[in-house]
Amino acid sequence: MPKKIILSKDAPKPVGPYNQAVRAGDLVFCAGQVPIDPQAGKITATDITAQTHQALKNISAVLSVEKLTLENVVKATVFLKDLGDFAKMNDVYSQYFKTETAPARSTVQVVRLPLDALVEIEVIAQAN
Repeated sequence: MPKKIILSKDAPKPVGPYNQAVRAGDLVFCAGQVPIDPQAGKITATDITAQTHQALKNISAVLSVEKLTLENVVKATVFLKDLGDFAKMNDVYSQYFKTETAPARSTVQVVRLPLDALVEIEVIAQAN
């Protein structure tokens, strides 16, 4: 089965040689989303709380192209500029993913993220 490229007009356009997501069989691999506001074309949020909300909204927009939601996410990876922001990021994250059905997740601190974002999130989702 060939891979299918997924692009959403409601999420930030890729800024390099990658796509927002790729579907392979029943799995959708979403590229990491930094908190770019798709309307403004840049990061407008300045704190970890607002940036986490925007990154998850961007992921939701990409998944919606395949009629998927965050409920379909089976694995998430969160990249933080500062692990000291973990609790605030986690508070926002828990508004989108409930513990009972939350995906597996890894969270790591990185030296730097694209556009000096505070957070980047990538996910793998499974279609029903």
